[in-house]
Amino acid sequence: MTRVKSVERKHKKIRKLAKGFKQARRRRFGAAKEAVLHAGQYAYIGRRLRKRDLRKLWIQRLNAAVREQGTSYSKFVNGLKKSHIELDRKILAHIAVTDPDTFKEIVSKVK
Repeated sequence: MTRVKSVERKHKKIRKLAKGFKQARRRRFGAAKEAVLHAGQYAYIGRRLRKRDLRKLWIQRLNAAVREQGTSYSKFVNGLKKSHIELDRKILAHIAVTDPDTFKEIVSKVK
């Protein structure tokens, strides 16, 4: 019978992905394979959750910065659309944190 090398490669690949896991999840192929599958699912979900969380953070930062200027977030966003200012929430939140004077100008244009 011929020697099968592909199984060794597959096992090695899974064990490499399971590096850093605890106990049998790192050592035994079956447990490692299952752990790697679940880890991949959590990573996939986490990549989508991160986008959601960052958007929430930008909105919170904008809301706090806009309330200091005497208006609300919803009115601010509505004003942005009406005045055709096409800056996204990420950039606006960054400006609000790093350069408050520029942000004041944007808010005054929106009002």
